[in-house]
Amino acid sequence: MKDTDDIHQMMAEIGRRARAAAAELAVADAATRRAALEAAADAVWARRAEIIEANRRDMDFGREKGLTSAMMDRLMLDERRIEGITSGLRAVAAQDDPVGQVLKEWDMPSGLHIRRVRTPLGVIGVIYESRPNVTADAGALCLKAGNAVILRGGSESFHSSGEIHACLVEGLRAAGLPEAAIQRVPTRDRAAVQEMLTMTESIDVIVPRGGKSLVGLVQREARVPVFAHLEGIVHIYIDRAADAARTLDVVLNAKTRRPGICGAVECLLIHDERADSLGREVIEALLAAGVKVHAGEGLQFPGTVPATEADWGREYLDMEIAARRVASLDEAIDHIRRYGSSHTDAIMTEDDAAAARFFERLDSAILMRNASTQFADGGEFGMGAEIGIATGKMHARGPIGAEQLTSFKYLVEGNGTTRP
Repeated sequence: MKDTDDIHQMMAEIGRRARAAAAELAVADAATRRAALEAAADAVWARRAEIIEANRRDMDFGREKGLTSAMMDRLMLDERRIEGITSGLRAVAAQDDPVGQVLKEWDMPSGLHIRRVRTPLGVIGVIYESRPNVTADAGALCLKAGNAVILRGGSESFHSSGEIHACLVEGLRAAGLPEAAIQRVPTRDRAAVQEMLTMTESIDVIVPRGGKSLVGLVQREARVPVFAHLEGIVHIYIDRAADAARTLDVVLNAKTRRPGICGAVECLLIHDERADSLGREVIEALLAAGVKVHAGEGLQFPGTVPATEADWGREYLDMEIAARRVASLDEAIDHIRRYGSSHTDAIMTEDDAAAARFFERLDSAILMRNASTQFADGGEFGMGAEIGIATGKMHARGPIGAEQLTSFKYLVEGNGTTRP
C-alpha cells in the first residue's frame, strides 16, 4: 500500500478500533486477560513451524539488506527462542494483575475516604525495529495492563511479526476479548509511522524501541507523548578494587553473549592501577573472543586499534568495544556523564564505598555492581517481558513492564460530605 490517503484512512480505522477495544479491556476481568495470554502462548508453540518459516523469509530479506551479523542475530528465531517467547507470555499471564490495584488508601478529617488505584493508559503505540519477539512482549504487557496496542514492527521482521501477531489474536478470540485489542500495522510503508506520531485522538502514548535514528525521529515529530528508549551506550568501570576472575567473566558475558542487544557493554573504563595487569588480561580475552577493541592511550596492546573521539559515546551493537584508562572513580563517573545515554552502567569492585559513590553520583536508569549488563532486561527483572528500557525521567523509567503501562486515578467516597 503506497497511497498516502489510503494509509491515512487505514491508520484512522486502526485507531478507532483500538480506542473502542481499550474501553472493553478496561473493564475485562483479570482472569479473562490471563486466559487470552495463555491461549496465545499455546498458539505460538503450536505454530512454531510456521513462525520459523516466516522468519526464514525475513532472514533472507535481512541478508539482502546487508544487515550485520549482530542485527541478524536479533532477527533470528529458532525453536529455542520461540520457546522463550511462549515462556515470556506465560510469565506475564501469571503476574499479579496491576489494573485496579490500590496504591494508597487514607481517610481525611473531612470524612472523605480516598483511594489511589492503578488504571490502564488506554491505547499504546509501539514502534520497533528488527526483533520479532517484541511483537509478543509488547502485545502481552499492554494486554496485561488493560491497554489496547497498535504494533508497528520493522520491515526486517515483517513476516515473523505477522505470524506472532496472529497467535496473539487467536488468544484474544479464545478468551472472548476484542481482536482489535492487539493490532499490527500491515504495511512496511514508513508513512504509517508518521501517521502514528500524530494520532492524538487515538493513541495515548508511543513507545519507540530501536536505534538512534528511529528514536530521534519519534521524539522530534511525535505529537503523542513518548516513553523514550534511547541508545544503550553501556559502560563497565573496572575499579582499583575489582576482583580479577569476576571481572573477566562479567565483561566477556556483557560484550559477547549477544552483542546486538541494548544491554551489551560498549565501553570499558579501567582504573590506572589495574590497566597494565587486569586491563590487559580483559582486553586480550576480548580479542581472543573476536571482539575488535578500540583502545585509548595506555591500553593499545597488540591486536587493538587506536580509539578516536568518535568511539566514546558510540553504540556498536556488534563485536566491538571501546576501552579507556581513567585515573579515578570520579574520572570514570565524569566520562559516563559526558558520553553515556542513561541506560545501564556497571562497576566492578569489592569496595562498598566505591560502589555506593558510583550508585549515588550516576543517574542512569539501571546501575549495576559485579553483574553483567546483559541482565538489563525486564524479563530478568521479574517483569516477564518488557517493551523497552525508558531512559527519560517522566512516568516510566528503566524496563517497561505491565505496571509501567498504567496510570492511576483517585476514588473518593463520602457520606453526604460537604466542604465548609
